[in-house]
Amino acid sequence: MDPIALILVVIGVLVLILLLWAIATYNGFVKLRNKVEEAWRQIDVELHRRHDLIPNLVETVKGYASHEKGVFDDVTRARAQAAAAGSSPAEQAQQENVLSSALARLFAVAEAYPELRANQNFQQLQAELTNTEDRIAAGRRYYNANVRELNTKRETFPPSIIASMFNFVRAEYFETEDPAVRATPQVSFTDQGDADAAQ
Repeated sequence: MDPIALILVVIGVLVLILLLWAIATYNGFVKLRNKVEEAWRQIDVELHRRHDLIPNLVETVKGYASHEKGVFDDVTRARAQAAAAGSSPAEQAQQENVLSSALARLFAVAEAYPELRANQNFQQLQAELTNTEDRIAAGRRYYNANVRELNTKRETFPPSIIASMFNFVRAEYFETEDPAVRATPQVSFTDQGDADAAQ
Protein backbone atom coordinates (compact mmCIF):
# COMPACT_ATOMS: atom_id res chain seq x y z
CA MET A 1 0.00 0.00 0.00
CA ASP A 2 1.19 3.45 -0.90
CA PRO A 3 2.54 5.32 2.21
CA ILE A 4 0.51 8.42 1.38
CA ALA A 5 -2.67 6.35 1.12
CA LEU A 6 -1.83 4.68 4.45
CA ILE A 7 -1.36 8.08 6.11
CA LEU A 8 -4.68 9.28 4.67
CA VAL A 9 -6.44 6.14 5.96
CA VAL A 10 -4.93 6.61 9.45
CA ILE A 11 -5.93 10.30 9.46
CA GLY A 12 -9.43 9.36 8.26
CA VAL A 13 -9.79 6.75 11.03
CA LEU A 14 -8.57 9.24 13.67
CA VAL A 15 -11.00 11.91 12.41
CA LEU A 16 -13.83 9.34 12.46
CA ILE A 17 -12.95 8.30 16.04
CA LEU A 18 -12.80 11.94 17.10
CA LEU A 19 -16.14 12.65 15.43
CA LEU A 20 -17.79 9.63 17.07
CA TRP A 21 -16.40 10.70 20.47
CA ALA A 22 -17.72 14.26 19.95
CA ILE A 23 -21.18 12.95 19.02
CA ALA A 24 -21.27 10.58 22.01
CA THR A 25 -20.12 13.34 24.38
CA TYR A 26 -22.68 15.79 22.99
CA ASN A 27 -25.46 13.21 23.36
CA GLY A 28 -24.29 12.52 26.92
CA PHE A 29 -24.62 16.21 27.76
CA VAL A 30 -28.10 16.32 26.25
CA LYS A 31 -29.18 13.31 28.34
CA LEU A 32 -27.79 14.83 31.53
CA ARG A 33 -29.39 18.21 30.84
CA ASN A 34 -32.74 16.49 30.24
CA LYS A 35 -32.40 14.50 33.49
CA VAL A 36 -31.74 17.72 35.40
CA GLU A 37 -34.78 19.39 33.81
CA GLU A 38 -36.99 16.36 34.52
CA ALA A 39 -35.82 16.24 38.15
CA TRP A 40 -36.58 19.95 38.51
CA ARG A 41 -40.10 19.45 37.11
CA GLN A 42 -40.73 16.79 39.78
CA ILE A 43 -39.62 19.19 42.51
CA ASP A 44 -41.77 21.93 40.98
CA VAL A 45 -44.88 19.71 41.17
CA GLU A 46 -44.26 19.06 44.87
CA LEU A 47 -43.58 22.75 45.53
CA HIS A 48 -46.93 23.64 43.92
CA ARG A 49 -48.61 21.03 46.11
CA ARG A 50 -46.93 22.57 49.17
CA HIS A 51 -48.05 26.05 48.12
CA ASP A 52 -51.63 24.81 47.64
CA LEU A 53 -51.78 23.31 51.16
CA ILE A 54 -50.63 26.46 52.94
CA PRO A 55 -53.80 28.63 52.57
CA ASN A 56 -55.93 25.87 54.12
CA LEU A 57 -53.43 25.50 56.95
CA VAL A 58 -53.43 29.26 57.60
CA GLU A 59 -57.24 29.36 57.62
CA THR A 60 -57.41 26.46 60.07
CA VAL A 61 -54.96 28.14 62.46
CA LYS A 62 -56.80 31.48 62.07
CA GLY A 63 -59.91 29.82 63.46
CA TYR A 64 -58.11 29.31 66.78
CA ALA A 65 -55.57 32.15 66.85
CA SER A 66 -57.09 35.02 64.89
CA HIS A 67 -55.02 37.60 66.82
CA GLU A 68 -51.73 36.31 65.27
CA LYS A 69 -52.22 38.48 62.17
CA GLY A 70 -48.49 39.20 61.69
CA VAL A 71 -47.65 35.49 61.43
CA PHE A 72 -50.46 34.89 58.93
CA ASP A 73 -49.35 37.85 56.84
CA ASP A 74 -45.73 36.59 56.85
CA VAL A 75 -46.79 33.12 55.70
CA THR A 76 -49.09 34.51 53.01
CA ARG A 77 -46.41 36.89 51.71
CA ALA A 78 -43.72 34.17 51.73
CA ARG A 79 -46.05 31.76 49.95
CA ALA A 80 -46.82 34.33 47.24
CA GLN A 81 -43.11 34.95 46.63
CA ALA A 82 -42.30 31.23 46.56
CA ALA A 83 -45.20 30.49 44.20
CA ALA A 84 -44.18 33.23 41.74
CA ALA A 85 -43.02 31.81 38.42
CA GLY A 86 -39.69 32.38 36.75
CA SER A 87 -37.23 31.65 39.54
CA SER A 88 -33.99 29.77 39.05
CA PRO A 89 -33.40 26.77 41.35
CA ALA A 90 -31.11 28.84 43.60
CA GLU A 91 -33.64 31.69 43.83
CA GLN A 92 -36.46 29.21 44.40
CA ALA A 93 -34.48 27.57 47.22
CA GLN A 94 -34.00 30.96 48.86
CA GLN A 95 -37.73 31.73 48.61
CA GLU A 96 -38.63 28.29 49.96
CA ASN A 97 -36.28 28.84 52.90
CA VAL A 98 -38.15 32.07 53.75
CA LEU A 99 -41.45 30.18 53.47
CA SER A 100 -40.15 27.38 55.72
CA SER A 101 -39.20 29.94 58.36
CA ALA A 102 -42.65 31.52 58.19
CA LEU A 103 -44.29 28.08 58.47
CA ALA A 104 -42.14 27.30 61.51
CA ARG A 105 -43.53 30.43 63.18
CA LEU A 106 -47.07 29.33 62.23
CA PHE A 107 -46.52 25.90 63.81
CA ALA A 108 -45.07 27.59 66.90
CA VAL A 109 -48.34 29.51 67.22
CA ALA A 110 -50.28 26.26 66.79
CA GLU A 111 -48.32 24.69 69.67
CA ALA A 112 -49.95 27.17 72.06
CA TYR A 113 -53.45 25.87 71.22
CA PRO A 114 -54.07 22.26 72.30
CA GLU A 115 -57.56 22.33 70.75
CA LEU A 116 -56.02 23.26 67.40
CA ARG A 117 -53.42 20.49 67.60
CA ALA A 118 -56.25 18.04 68.31
CA ASN A 119 -58.29 19.30 65.33
CA GLN A 120 -58.55 16.55 62.72
CA ASN A 121 -58.39 18.97 59.78
CA PHE A 122 -55.20 20.54 61.18
CA GLN A 123 -53.65 17.12 61.77
CA GLN A 124 -54.50 16.03 58.22
CA LEU A 125 -53.07 19.22 56.70
CA GLN A 126 -49.94 18.89 58.82
CA ALA A 127 -49.52 15.24 57.73
CA GLU A 128 -49.99 16.16 54.05
CA LEU A 129 -47.50 18.99 54.38
CA THR A 130 -44.99 16.66 56.06
CA ASN A 131 -45.41 14.07 53.27
CA THR A 132 -44.96 16.79 50.67
CA GLU A 133 -41.82 18.06 52.44
CA ASP A 134 -40.45 14.50 52.40
CA ARG A 135 -41.09 14.21 48.65
CA ILE A 136 -39.44 17.59 48.09
CA ALA A 137 -36.38 16.42 50.06
CA ALA A 138 -36.18 13.20 48.02
CA GLY A 139 -36.62 15.16 44.79
CA ARG A 140 -33.94 17.63 45.89
CA ARG A 141 -31.46 14.78 46.47
CA TYR A 142 -32.21 13.30 43.02
CA TYR A 143 -32.04 16.70 41.32
CA ASN A 144 -28.77 17.68 43.02
CA ALA A 145 -27.20 14.31 42.11
CA ASN A 146 -28.03 14.95 38.44
CA VAL A 147 -26.73 18.53 38.69
CA ARG A 148 -23.47 17.24 40.19
CA GLU A 149 -23.09 14.70 37.38
CA LEU A 150 -23.74 17.30 34.68
CA ASN A 151 -21.43 19.89 36.25
CA THR A 152 -18.64 17.35 36.79
CA LYS A 153 -18.80 16.21 33.19
CA ARG A 154 -18.93 19.82 32.01
CA GLU A 155 -15.80 20.72 33.96
CA THR A 156 -13.65 17.68 33.14
CA PHE A 157 -11.32 17.52 30.19
CA PRO A 158 -11.86 16.70 27.30
CA PRO A 159 -15.70 16.84 27.58
CA SER A 160 -15.34 20.49 28.62
CA ILE A 161 -14.39 21.25 25.01
CA ILE A 162 -17.77 19.99 23.76
CA ALA A 163 -19.54 21.78 26.65
CA SER A 164 -17.93 25.08 25.62
CA MET A 165 -18.58 24.57 21.91
CA PHE A 166 -22.28 23.83 22.39
CA ASN A 167 -22.89 26.14 25.37
CA PHE A 168 -23.82 23.55 27.99
CA VAL A 169 -23.98 25.77 31.06
CA ARG A 170 -23.43 24.90 34.70
CA ALA A 171 -26.67 23.84 36.43
CA GLU A 172 -27.68 25.32 39.79
CA TYR A 173 -28.18 23.25 42.91
CA PHE A 174 -31.41 23.38 44.89
CA GLU A 175 -30.14 23.62 48.47
CA THR A 176 -31.88 24.06 51.76
CA GLU A 177 -30.83 26.33 54.57
CA ASP A 178 -33.13 24.65 57.07
CA PRO A 179 -31.19 24.61 60.36
CA ALA A 180 -32.67 21.22 61.24
CA VAL A 181 -31.23 19.75 58.05
CA ARG A 182 -27.89 21.55 58.29
CA ALA A 183 -27.34 21.07 62.03
CA THR A 184 -24.60 18.74 63.19
CA PRO A 185 -26.01 16.09 65.51
CA GLN A 186 -24.89 16.59 69.09
CA VAL A 187 -23.51 13.44 70.70
CA SER A 188 -22.75 13.27 74.39
CA PHE A 189 -21.33 10.24 76.15
CA THR A 190 -21.43 11.85 79.61
CA ASP A 191 -25.13 11.14 80.06
CA GLN A 192 -24.65 7.54 79.03
CA GLY A 193 -21.69 7.16 81.44
CA ASP A 194 -23.74 8.69 84.26
CA ALA A 195 -26.63 6.34 83.47
CA ASP A 196 -24.28 3.35 83.44
CA ALA A 197 -22.75 4.42 86.78
CA ALA A 198 -26.20 4.73 88.32
CA GLN A 199 -27.04 1.12 87.43
